[in-house]
Amino acid sequence: MSGRVEGKVAFITGAARSQGRSHAVRLAQEGADIIAVDLAGPVESIQMYPPATEDDLAETVRQVEALDRRIVATKADVRDSGVLKAAVDEGVAQLGRLDIVLANAGVFEIQPALELTDDAWREMIDINLTGVWNTCKAALPHLIDSGGGAMVLTSSTAGLKGTPNTIHYTAAKHGVVGIMRTLANEFAQHSIRVNTVHPTGVDTVMIQNPKTWGLFNPEDPSPSREAAAPVFQSTNALPVPWVEPVDISNAILFLVSDEARYITGVTLPVDAGYTVK
Repeated sequence: MSGRVEGKVAFITGAARSQGRSHAVRLAQEGADIIAVDLAGPVESIQMYPPATEDDLAETVRQVEALDRRIVATKADVRDSGVLKAAVDEGVAQLGRLDIVLANAGVFEIQPALELTDDAWREMIDINLTGVWNTCKAALPHLIDSGGGAMVLTSSTAGLKGTPNTIHYTAAKHGVVGIMRTLANEFAQHSIRVNTVHPTGVDTVMIQNPKTWGLFNPEDPSPSREAAAPVFQSTNALPVPWVEPVDISNAILFLVSDEARYITGVTLPVDAGYTVK
C-alpha cells in the first residue's frame, strides 16, 4: 500500500531535531523525500536551552535515509533569504519537484515584557516571523511549478491567545497566522493550500531543560522534569503535561495529504485543550 504522501517532496525548516526531525521522519515513513534545513548553531538571545548542532542535522539525515527515502540537508539560517532560496533550489534540483512546505523553524524564550532588550525582540521576530515568510517566499515558485501543494506554518497556542512573559514570541506567532491567511487567499488560485498548527508544550529540549523547569518552580533549588510536569499540566484541559512531537507531525501529515485537499486557511490547535481552558 502506498504512503499518504508517496512520491512527494517536502521542504522542512528547523529539521535538525525535535518537531522538525519528527516531521521529516513521519513524512518519509509515508513516502516523501525531504529537503531539510537548520541553523544548527546558537542564537544569541536564546539562553533557556542548548542549540541544535550539525550532528543533530546529520542524525535527521540518517533516520530519513534508514527509511529508504532521499534527503537533501543544508545548514541554513531562515533569516537569510538568499541562503534559504539557494537551499530550496538545490533540493528541488536534486529531488525534482516540491509539493509540501513546513515552516517549522523557531525559537522560544521567556522574558518579562519590560525586561526585554531591543536585540532580543528583533532576533525573535527575525526568526519566528520573518523566517517563516522567507521560507514561504523561497518555496512558493516551486509549488506553483508543481501545479499546487500544501504549506503548514508552525505557530503556537501563543498564536491564538496572549501568553504572559513571551510578548516577542506571542507577537511573532500571531503574525504567522496573518501570513497563513494572506497566502491561503492569494495562492488558492494556484491550488496551494496554507494552514497553521498550534501546539501546546511539546516534549522537546525547548521545554525539557533545567532552565525552563526552574522558571516554573523558582523556589526549587533542583528543578526537575517531574516537578515541572504538574505545572505544565495545569495549563491544559486534558490531563497531560505536554504532547509528543509525533502528535504535531500526525496533524501536519493530515493537512498536507489528499485527505485535507479542501482544507485551507485553518488554524489547527494540537494543544490538549490549552486554548479552550
